[in-house]
Amino acid sequence: MAKPNYSFEKRQRELAKKKKKEEKEREKALRKAGGLPPAPDDESEGADDGTPAPAPAGQPPA
Repeated sequence: MAKPNYSFEKRQRELAKKKKKEEKEREKALRKAGGLPPAPDDESEGADDGTPAPAPAGQPPA
């Protein structure tokens, strides 16, 4: 049996992650340029000013 090439698999995962991030940034830029509201899944990213995102309801703060 052939030995798995973990380096190749890792590189493929990294490329997929990079592509997804670029797509997300492109969508965000289009929304900002078009004056559209941000996507609903942007709340998990937190604020850009360094403040942490609010904790979900029902969970005690850490």
